[in-house]
Amino acid sequence: MKIRLVLALAAFGLCAMPAAADEVRLSAHMMGAKPVGDPDGMGHATFKVDAAKNQICYDIMVEGIAPASMAHIHKAAADSSGPVAVPLTKPGADGKVSACATASADVIKDILANPGGYYVNVHNAEFGGGAIRGQLTK
Repeated sequence: MKIRLVLALAAFGLCAMPAAADEVRLSAHMMGAKPVGDPDGMGHATFKVDAAKNQICYDIMVEGIAPASMAHIHKAAADSSGPVAVPLTKPGADGKVSACATASADVIKDILANPGGYYVNVHNAEFGGGAIRGQLTK
């Protein structure tokens, strides 16, 4: 009887499986950073960070910029530039990418402890330092 009830509840979306304890969702709203970024550019990125797998899966959407040449998560505050912490797959010609990247356990731990200390940056030929960027947020 209990199994039937669980199956019935699941069929109606009333019984959800809990998310893995090690997964945390983050996001970033990206804009052209003045004075070096593309003022017409914008985008959004969502991340699912899985500490147990040392993995960051992500969806990035950009628009208003020339084709992307690179994308990364960098370590730095909003008003600074910093080193690459996690290389990402660049958005395609349609401005979108959905992929996963691995990072060291120390980097994953630090991102989860201080997401605002990291930013997503999408580069292109015109804006080699980054066409658009945005800080990570929970």
